[in-house]
Amino acid sequence: MVDNNEIAVIGVGAMNLDYICRVGETVEDGEAMIIQFVPSPGGSAANTIYGLARLGIGVGFIGAVGNDAEGKRLVRSFKTAGVDTSHICVKSGTKTGLAFCFSDRKGRRAIYLLPGANDLLLEKDIDTAYLNCAQIVHFSSFASDQQFHLQIETARNLADHVKLSLAPGMLYASKGLKSLAPLLERSDIVFLNREEVRLLTGKDFKVGAEALLSTGCQTVVVTLGKGIARKGGIRLSSYIRTRDAEHLVTTTAIQAKDVESTGAGDAFACGFLFGTLKEKPPDKCGLLGDIVARFVVSAPGGRTGFPTLKQLSRAYLKCTGKPL
Repeated sequence: MVDNNEIAVIGVGAMNLDYICRVGETVEDGEAMIIQFVPSPGGSAANTIYGLARLGIGVGFIGAVGNDAEGKRLVRSFKTAGVDTSHICVKSGTKTGLAFCFSDRKGRRAIYLLPGANDLLLEKDIDTAYLNCAQIVHFSSFASDQQFHLQIETARNLADHVKLSLAPGMLYASKGLKSLAPLLERSDIVFLNREEVRLLTGKDFKVGAEALLSTGCQTVVVTLGKGIARKGGIRLSSYIRTRDAEHLVTTTAIQAKDVESTGAGDAFACGFLFGTLKEKPPDKCGLLGDIVARFVVSAPGGRTGFPTLKQLSRAYLKCTGKPL
């Protein structure tokens, strides 16, 4: 067990076993061949926390699994990486959450959730004193409203010194700004992709980021998928808006044509939060996010490709000419 004083980041979110299916194309009404099938531990905040553990950060997690083989696998994956699992609840009589992820060569994805034990995470399972030991608490979405409202109440109970990081995903973005406002107004960092910004605000990423800042959050980080091409082979990979400035994070890395992107956003959040803990400026946090995301999409599954600190340091030095 990790000493609470050594924990820098604690995640709160769904814990799922992902079944990642690569298909030639996604279909609305028809049949398609599965090219590759990879079961992998998952859950958005869970992936981010796993990645931070790989980088040597002290981390913990609050979530729920069933008393089944899948739940044991998720807990074992965390323990192997060094995550504190003492606050993960095992719910008897129910199955661990599952996510069925279908992605094709054109980058289109469809994800279907079976929440299982995630729907049984209760107020009594949230140890506020434990959360208040952390520097950062990182939230990602649950499928059910009960846990959404539980997170709102949990955010209100966080100590002032604890930063809240939020990755709402499509599930929470679809609720709209008014419903999400109680979380946004307490959030120090909000992570979204371009589609989620449009869904949440009805605006493109730059104007949408401004709308999000008006709710009270401090920093909006927007990932741009394959990026936006610019002159000289440079690609805009993410956009960061703080109350004081905007930051355009660019890369010259070549984007592979056939990428399985499950977990890329979670990996980006991992790199960004790592940079935040190391007191890097926002643009360098964004660069670290981009680097970690590129590691993750290079391997199947949402966790296989997470780098070690040595690998990240080497990649950062190559990009910036400066040590991490």
